[in-house]
Amino acid sequence: MRERAGAGPPRRLVVLRHAKSAWPLDVTDHERPLAPRGRRDAPAAGQALAEADCLPDLALCSTAVRARRTWELAAAEWGTPPPVRFDRRLYAASPAGLLAVVHEVSAEVETLLLIGHNPGLEELVLALAGDGPDDTLERVRTKFPTSAVAVLSWYGTTWRALIPGAALLTSLTVPRGEKK
Repeated sequence: MRERAGAGPPRRLVVLRHAKSAWPLDVTDHERPLAPRGRRDAPAAGQALAEADCLPDLALCSTAVRARRTWELAAAEWGTPPPVRFDRRLYAASPAGLLAVVHEVSAEVETLLLIGHNPGLEELVLALAGDGPDDTLERVRTKFPTSAVAVLSWYGTTWRALIPGAALLTSLTVPRGEKK
């Protein structure tokens, strides 16, 4: 029997698309590094999460180089970063694949950070969000750019209870670092 969302403690799923990547020749997609803009934007994403009091208890991160580096630069902005799990299944994952990984998370985790790639992340946010303030859902539908941070809030006793339409998209930000 599947548990219904809506009962249990408040939880947040923070979805972070990796920062802007470079496209060097003779480098596989999985190994692509961050571009200079990505190296500026990833710390800005970490700062934005700290300022919003939205630091995770656990991070799940794609194994792609650009995602791992986004995690490293964002987490460096926090006093004590949470544990991170690098998971190959998050690379080029479908929304169903991403949600399957989220469903495995321990019930003790209240705020989960998911770092990965489009189009899967954008589609996951749209699938999970039953509603959102102002134009947040429309902004995600229009574009979920690199370094975008979507925060989904919901109530549930386990992560397995998170189902499509059960969450509220409480915020969408696209932090950008300053050129030096």
